[in-house]
Amino acid sequence: MSRSAHPAGPRHGDVLPEGHYQAPPADLNALDPKVWSCTVARNAEGAATVGGIDVRRLAAEFGTPAYVLDEEDFRARARAWRDAFGAGADVYYAGKAFLSKAIVRWLHEEGLNLDVCSVGELAVALAAGMPPERIALHGNNKSADELEHAVKTGVGHIVVDSYEEIERLAAIAARHGVRQQVLIRVTVGVEAHTHEFIATAHEDQKFGLSLNGGAAAEAVRRVLSHDSLELRGIHSHIGSQIFDMAGFEVAARRVVGLLAGIRDEHGVELPEIDLGGGLGIAYTSEDDPREPAEIAAALAEIVRRECAAANLNAPRLSVEPGRAIVGPTAFTLYEVGTVKPLEGLRTYVSVDGGMSDNIRTALYDAEYSVALVSRTSEAAPMLVRVVGKHCESGDIVVRDAFLPSDLAPGDLIAVPATGAYCRSMASNYNHALRPPVLAVRDGAARVIVRRETEEDLLRLDIG
Repeated sequence: MSRSAHPAGPRHGDVLPEGHYQAPPADLNALDPKVWSCTVARNAEGAATVGGIDVRRLAAEFGTPAYVLDEEDFRARARAWRDAFGAGADVYYAGKAFLSKAIVRWLHEEGLNLDVCSVGELAVALAAGMPPERIALHGNNKSADELEHAVKTGVGHIVVDSYEEIERLAAIAARHGVRQQVLIRVTVGVEAHTHEFIATAHEDQKFGLSLNGGAAAEAVRRVLSHDSLELRGIHSHIGSQIFDMAGFEVAARRVVGLLAGIRDEHGVELPEIDLGGGLGIAYTSEDDPREPAEIAAALAEIVRRECAAANLNAPRLSVEPGRAIVGPTAFTLYEVGTVKPLEGLRTYVSVDGGMSDNIRTALYDAEYSVALVSRTSEAAPMLVRVVGKHCESGDIVVRDAFLPSDLAPGDLIAVPATGAYCRSMASNYNHALRPPVLAVRDGAARVIVRRETEEDLLRLDIG
């Protein structure tokens, strides 16, 4: 359900119309495998476990809030994408979803490539040992220093996004005696059925060069005019949290049309196309994402069919799943602080985190699930809004859900499917300390990104 903006900010306190939210689930203690990672279960005492570890133990040892990442689930999803596309295609993990040195090592070990969009992400990738030739660099406004660093370190593909960048990169590559491989990012005029802020292929936005307006064709001419650049292909990305393949079909048709035009004008058949990422995951039980094998088969068939119609050799296909790999692998563990019933409305459940560790609800109206995980309960369901502890009325983690009516301070609750864009978009709002990321596997837990401390905050504040 869309919500209009309000001059004072989102009207988060409005009473929801009858029927807006789903009925309570039949079993509040159930942990739907669609939204939880593969090793999550309940033990004999009723507490949730992940990787064989009781969440109460995690809270006692590492504190809350904490992002808890299921390594077995992450690796399984990475392998599923790799195997679905096979040796004839490339899978680039979109590092912006969540990146750390441990993640990079897992990707390397599971045979995936990596897509980065800043020098910070590139630094993490290189520090963790990802071969630079398996890295692609994105960005709509890469500086000369960023491009210089990418060229010097041997980044495999740079996705160019403007005429200025083409000239800038060509000069840098020539100075270093490098023939840099590039893709051209194009906007194909396909608007994904998603939130306005995360739909990226329509014309009126900052990314890419317009196919309809001729800017993409002109970018091709400019890249081909430089000996220091090697044009490998075309890049397209139509949005995020997409379940319908129809948008990809239209995008592929238009990209292949550009490839045919390049062949006809320049006598060159480009060997690669990248259709980006953006495939959706289940945040709630109502979401119905596609499996990697189904996605791979559909995309390969779309490209094969369109290339055959244009009398082109099918290029090598690349995709960039980020959320689809890491999103379902993690949950955020919170401790309940206060439970505040509002008569006739709902109950506000305040936790020890909030918008500083998950901004997506406030930013995108994102929907999440939530469960009581430190115990089971047979109490009746109550409609709740899970909120944080920040000085902000929009500090909402889960807008509307059901939890047991005997929920009390000190209980542990968890929000699943928070592996993507939660830690990577986390902030120090109100000088909050960003939570740690815990990796769990086979009964062992370790910190892969430590919790921030007051010393960290003060170290940056030089007075």
